[in-house]
Amino acid sequence: MGNSLFANCCRHVTDLIFQTRSGNSPDERSPLLPKPPTSCTACPEVPEAAQSVGLYPDIIPSEAVAGSLQKCTEYIQDLPKARDEGGAVAPGARPAGRGHGKGRATLGLDTTFLGPDGVLKCGGAAPSALPASTGSTPLAQRTVVLPVPLSEVSPGAWGTSAGSIVTDSACPGGSSGCDPDSRAQALASKQQQQKKKKKKKKLTLLEHPPGVALMNGSGPHESLKGEKDARQNGHEEADPGEDGNDQEVIVIQDTGFTVKICAPGIEPFSLQVSPQEMVQEIHQVLMDREDTCHRTCFSLQLDGNVLDNFAELKTIEGLQEGSLLKVVEEPYTVREARIHVRHIRDLLKSLDPSDAFNGVDCNSLSFLSVFTEGDLGDSGKRKKKGTEMEQIDCTPPEHILPGSKERPLCALQPQNRDWKPLQCLKVLTMSGWNPPPGNRKMHGDLMYLYVITVEDRHVSITASTRGFYLNQSTAYNFNPKPANPSFLSHSLVELLNQISPTFKKNFSALQKKRVQRHPFERIATPFQVYSWTAPQAEHAMDCVRAEDAYTSRLGYEEHIPGQTRDWNEELQTTRELPRKNLPERLLRERAIFKVHSDFTAAATRGAMAVIDGNVMAINPSEETKMQMFIWNNIFFSLGFDVRDHYKDFGGDVAAYVAPTNDLNGVRTYNAVDVEGLYTLGTVVVDYRGYRVTAQSIIPGILEREQEQSVIYGSIDFGKTVVSHPKYLELLEKTSRPLKIQKHKVLNDKNEEVELCSSVECKGIIGNDGRHYILDLLRTFPPDLNFLPVEGEEMPEECKKMGFPKQHRHKLCCLRQELVDAFVEHRYLLFMKLAALQLMQQKANKQESSGALENGASPDNGTADSEKSESEDGKIDDNVTGLDQVKELAETIASDDGTVDPKSREVIRNACKAVGSISDTSFDIRFNPDIFSPGVRFPESSKEEVQDQKQLLKDAAAFLLSCQIPGLVKDCLDHTVLPMDGATLAEAMHQRGINMRYLGKVINFITKTPGRAQLDHIFKIGISELITRSAKHIFKTYLQGVELSGLSAAISHFLNCFLSSFPNPIAHLPADELVSKKKNKKRKNRNLGNADNTAWASMTPQELWKNICSEAKNYFDFSLECENADQAAEVYNLQKITLLREISLKTGVQILLKEYNFDSRHKPTFTEEDILNIFPVVKHVNPKASDAFHFFQSGQAKVQQGFLKEGCELINEALNLFNNVYGAMHVEICACLRLLARLNYIMGDYSEALSNQQKAVLMSERVLGIEHPNTIQEYMHLALYCFANSQLSTALNLLYRARYLMLLVFGEDHPEMALLDNNIGLVLHGVMEYDLSLRFLENALAISSKYHGSKSLKVALSHHLVARVYESKAEFRSALQHEKEGYTIYKNQLGEHHEKTKESSEYLKYLTQQAVALQRTMNEIYKNGSNANIMPLKFTAPSMASVLEQLNIINGILFIPLSQKDLENLKAEVQRRQQLQESIRSGDQLESEDKAVEEKKAEPSMPSAEIPLTQSSA
Repeated sequence: MGNSLFANCCRHVTDLIFQTRSGNSPDERSPLLPKPPTSCTACPEVPEAAQSVGLYPDIIPSEAVAGSLQKCTEYIQDLPKARDEGGAVAPGARPAGRGHGKGRATLGLDTTFLGPDGVLKCGGAAPSALPASTGSTPLAQRTVVLPVPLSEVSPGAWGTSAGSIVTDSACPGGSSGCDPDSRAQALASKQQQQKKKKKKKKLTLLEHPPGVALMNGSGPHESLKGEKDARQNGHEEADPGEDGNDQEVIVIQDTGFTVKICAPGIEPFSLQVSPQEMVQEIHQVLMDREDTCHRTCFSLQLDGNVLDNFAELKTIEGLQEGSLLKVVEEPYTVREARIHVRHIRDLLKSLDPSDAFNGVDCNSLSFLSVFTEGDLGDSGKRKKKGTEMEQIDCTPPEHILPGSKERPLCALQPQNRDWKPLQCLKVLTMSGWNPPPGNRKMHGDLMYLYVITVEDRHVSITASTRGFYLNQSTAYNFNPKPANPSFLSHSLVELLNQISPTFKKNFSALQKKRVQRHPFERIATPFQVYSWTAPQAEHAMDCVRAEDAYTSRLGYEEHIPGQTRDWNEELQTTRELPRKNLPERLLRERAIFKVHSDFTAAATRGAMAVIDGNVMAINPSEETKMQMFIWNNIFFSLGFDVRDHYKDFGGDVAAYVAPTNDLNGVRTYNAVDVEGLYTLGTVVVDYRGYRVTAQSIIPGILEREQEQSVIYGSIDFGKTVVSHPKYLELLEKTSRPLKIQKHKVLNDKNEEVELCSSVECKGIIGNDGRHYILDLLRTFPPDLNFLPVEGEEMPEECKKMGFPKQHRHKLCCLRQELVDAFVEHRYLLFMKLAALQLMQQKANKQESSGALENGASPDNGTADSEKSESEDGKIDDNVTGLDQVKELAETIASDDGTVDPKSREVIRNACKAVGSISDTSFDIRFNPDIFSPGVRFPESSKEEVQDQKQLLKDAAAFLLSCQIPGLVKDCLDHTVLPMDGATLAEAMHQRGINMRYLGKVINFITKTPGRAQLDHIFKIGISELITRSAKHIFKTYLQGVELSGLSAAISHFLNCFLSSFPNPIAHLPADELVSKKKNKKRKNRNLGNADNTAWASMTPQELWKNICSEAKNYFDFSLECENADQAAEVYNLQKITLLREISLKTGVQILLKEYNFDSRHKPTFTEEDILNIFPVVKHVNPKASDAFHFFQSGQAKVQQGFLKEGCELINEALNLFNNVYGAMHVEICACLRLLARLNYIMGDYSEALSNQQKAVLMSERVLGIEHPNTIQEYMHLALYCFANSQLSTALNLLYRARYLMLLVFGEDHPEMALLDNNIGLVLHGVMEYDLSLRFLENALAISSKYHGSKSLKVALSHHLVARVYESKAEFRSALQHEKEGYTIYKNQLGEHHEKTKESSEYLKYLTQQAVALQRTMNEIYKNGSNANIMPLKFTAPSMASVLEQLNIINGILFIPLSQKDLENLKAEVQRRQQLQESIRSGDQLESEDKAVEEKKAEPSMPSAEIPLTQSSA
């Protein structure tokens, strides 16, 4: 994360440099120039002034760098020579992609190596856990160029330091950085990397984004001096010095250096550091290193002077290469002693997954290492290569085989061997004798600990200022005197090592294991991920956890001096940070992201505390539903209709949806990001059936009445309305991106008031003088399909589908995605209309152009007619009508004087036709107050209101007539492949379809021709419909349950929902626990209003009846089932899938064991099976905008076939993402996946493996271990493993993916065909023919079902099956399948297509083989045992051929190129780049110009596109 943005952009100085035009707008993309320009201007992909790219205070614009930069480029050009002399490419080097590289060996930057000492060395995006640093460029970002033969590279030379630096600017509240614990892990990767001798000094060159000249010499410059001035590459070099004065060139003057660290009790060791690091970070590294991890309270001294923790290394006098830093133990304070004990506890628990199962501290699960048996890639526990075929056991577990009906649950979370942690201590806890009495305080006692060792020795330990020693106290006698011997040690670990041999042995083994794990397995995720299953856990004693539970640990106060955090201040200050250039924006986005994730965590904890009854209300005398709470500077309110606020909108139901609508509003205003307009931090938490809204508090709002403070908007839904000029000005800036129309409404005195938002949106100026807006629940226009209004006629399309329909509440809004899609749709319409009219005019004009000349209007006649003449000229120049309209529209918008009236008329007509609010340009906006009950509009705007009503009806019709059919069509084409409810919801939302349309979507599917090909979508839709309806019922059901009956109530509900047992009986909590007296008093405390045991009387029949009526009322869909068994049968659903869906939606966690759903003799669940109930949290996800732009332009480049450029842009995006989000984020995951795919295509298999491994780990950690995205990551990783000849690992991964897919959906899914083809091919490769056939034939069946029996996918499937039959020498079956394939190819592609020819060749070959076999058999029959038998050729497939087939089915195709081809290609690319400007319409390059192209096996895919499966970004 500290890896600055400069890092991975692998564009060398010699490569092409972007040049921007004068405009700084991010939209103006410019071509890649064939000759580098004289000045290095910023890359166009970066919005605005990103020229000053450094993140660092010490970056100096300078002209002096020209010379050294030149040396640098010369050095690069020398490389091919160096390589020839050395004869070997650096290990891991990438073959030069797309002809740019010319044999330049560069070390892949994002590799993660495990050095010999088991310490992680990371290059590139250091997978560190820190909030990305704000102050350094450690060596991690430098490409290492090694002109050295392989044999000479020592393993130690790999580790370039990956130190990340943390300063506090990202932690508004903190004095010591954000989270020391996670920070420590990150810095681990720096340790022990300097085992290399000085003579192995490497030359490092800082990678840089296009066009920013960087120089970072490593050590003395001698290494550069002797290089010849070789320009043999023929590139003319750009010399940044020529133009230096007007161009910032960024220089980082300093280089990394090595210091020696001398710590007590171990040999001194070297540590690579960077001058921008702070001393603090060396501390963190030492606290994470295996041999110094037990020290926390020490200072670093140089020549006897203590170094200041927060000083940067370069400010310290006398610190240089080779300096000796001494680790000096410091006296403890109570705070230091606590930190020490906490740190030791964390080390003891470092492999224990219980925090992940319990969903605390942003821990989450990952199981990849179970299937890869340790780390993948170059290092790891084993180095099996493909040669060891015999050892591979390929048999999959029974339940994975095609056709298997059992779906075990236990396999979801396999037991990891490392989890049975080595027990070091039985108990480590605070002693009951704390705190020390006064007289002992004066002896230096800080606190007392109580320990039971594994050998069962009970000891009391004193933590004193000098360290830890044994005292003579027992559990019942206090005797603080030191025991004899007292073993005084500065660290608790050293003390325990002396008194317990087992501790000594196990603790060191544990630390060895800890440092071997992939950092991505232990870094905290930005938001908590909860697991819906967990194994039975032993509950162990844990002093730190116990202490945390009792001291009200509001928000980690131990790291923040003083008081709790002022969330509002933090959230708003981060928004105010400057954002003029890239470094400022990165810093700002990182701060915003960090504060948001902290706020979300705190709000979630608070909301749970509120519902569990642990927070005192601020209005305790009111009834429970109306109570409000403040905790940790966050305001909490419950989702009930308090004071009949929502009476006209649907009461409690409206009050329940309002918070999510409000959150969507906050999300959108935050995304528009207008300076000076502030929103509240908002988190919506659903927990135990209640909805809690958590908001940051506007300063001063609690002191005054709401009526006084609202200066904009209305607090009574439009009766009294006020406005304010400043708010209008601020909101006006948001109105265009949000498509909101400025409009007037009448208040109670019939005065007109102007607004630029809905009336409910309130503006309040806080005591801090900031302009806040809140209550954004009607940011988007109402959805008329669910809002019947008397006297309003809906369009035909809506009526046909039974709309408008009465909904439960009147707050239904259209989604932002729909509004955008609708406007885009209208824009195309506008262009077409205008173009048509212009064409007609042109025809008319040509007849009368002479007449026009004479009759030109007097005022600006000549100008007009000249203009129109020249425009006619343009039209003739075959510029399409559309382009001309664009031109015309822009001219009209900018300056009204120069356009002739006829053209203006054209635009006016088109505007009117599409409902634009302006006559001169296309501009569609919605008035969110239309159809709001209680809002009145003045007479003057009557016509405008009429137009707005029409627009809303059109939008409602657009959703039904375009978006839903569009979604279903995408599902038919398999461009959208949902696998579970969440991915289906995501696909609907991306097209702007709300979930309340789910019933309509399913109905539409049933009526679609080719319905069988939508089977999977239908199934997902139905299970989503059932589980959502069940969730609605579960919510009200839970509100009537008190805490003591929670597990009984949940298990009873699940039994009614899923079990075949006809009459489950609920177990009420035992009577003696519920005393009668108490209940009377506590009646009013309970949030539910009914009797607390009403839930126990629910029956399965009743629940399913409710589910069906809920489905009918809410989704307008009629379910045909009366119980779970019928549902499973009629709709072919799996009960385990329904269990997963309902658990994820409600936050229930169940015990990991095998459940028998079908027993009619006993219920499926008991109350022991319900382990926990978690909150379901909705929050804002701040985005990394610059990184996202890079990512998108990288994707675009890749899809045009420019792989190398694409790769560089995506590497750059990865860096920026790391900078903003830290190491873990779903967008980083998408980035890594694409990067891995590009590495793979460009032939760098090991790099692909390394990146994909990170992508899998991250997907497991951030999205969940069985999320559909994770399943796909597993499949990609298996392919790269196979390419790296790790066959057994590849199989394990594929089996895992298949198991997960069976659990999440079942067998009958189009993705399953791809998965089974993969498995079948790998098994074919290891000669397991019978198994292979089972999978391939299953894939064939599924493909035929979902793609139609005539599709090319099916032809390919037939071919794969034929190959296996050939290997088994069953030629008749092989022929049969190949013939099927041949027929499809012939019909689809024609006789002369290469595929058809290939197939026909293969048929001939098979026929020959079959004939030969028959001859041999006849010979045997005729001559008996002494027959003369010809040897037959039975071929085991080669790995290369299997890999080739794997690439084809996964949509990857390589085209081999010779050197000459590359030269031609390069010339061609340059020619194209000049042309590109003129064809900006984005035509894709023809495929033969592509070094590499991507093809799906069906024609519907554009040839060069890389299918980013469900790209989450």
